[in-house]
Amino acid sequence: MTARTDVEQVELANTTFYEAMERGDLDALTALWLADEDGISCVHPGWPVLSGRAEVLRSYALIMANTEYIQFFLTDVAVSVSGDTALVTCTENILSGGPAEESGELGPLVGQLVVATNVFRRTGDGWRVWSHHGSPVLTETDEEEDEEPSS
Repeated sequence: MTARTDVEQVELANTTFYEAMERGDLDALTALWLADEDGISCVHPGWPVLSGRAEVLRSYALIMANTEYIQFFLTDVAVSVSGDTALVTCTENILSGGPAEESGELGPLVGQLVVATNVFRRTGDGWRVWSHHGSPVLTETDEEEDEEPSS
């Protein structure tokens, strides 16, 4: 068996990051982030910048506690490695749902597109997330496409 290239290792770390979110596995997600308390950051779509390990991990705990179902279909994945730093850009095609308001069963599923940048650093334990930034993709509605420009 041959050793994986840096790009393959980073791709695996990136996939593992999203799989932990899908499973709602906060312990696995925690292990994927750098241990440096002050050096990490995260921006979820529509959120302010979160800095520091405790604040970032708390945000994931809140998301997991309030999301009954989430699945990521990653597209446009691009990996760049320079020394001990790696950059991954991708489109997160997200399907998610929370509990229905009355019955407690899974409510309606909602789709969302988010472009993400994940920065990884190489450690003695492998590649770890240093920063995550997700921005929503704004799409035109059918009404906006049908409107004539005003002059």
